[in-house]
Amino acid sequence: MVRNVLRGVMAKYGVTIAQMAEVVGISSNSMSKKINGKVDFTLTEVRAILAFFRSKGETCTVESLFDIM
Repeated sequence: MVRNVLRGVMAKYGVTIAQMAEVVGISSNSMSKKINGKVDFTLTEVRAILAFFRSKGETCTVESLFDIM
């Protein structure tokens, strides 16, 4: 599931929902809804998340981070 992959990578780097929300530029409440599958991520948000984790050395792709086949 998409959110489980993202949550796992966030946990690996000790990133909270509030920190991820700041990276993306949205409220913690909105990020929580997106991570819990109630609201979809926008392309801009996906790009920001990928850039953030890549800057930490993670070799993630959209497909791997968001579990897209």
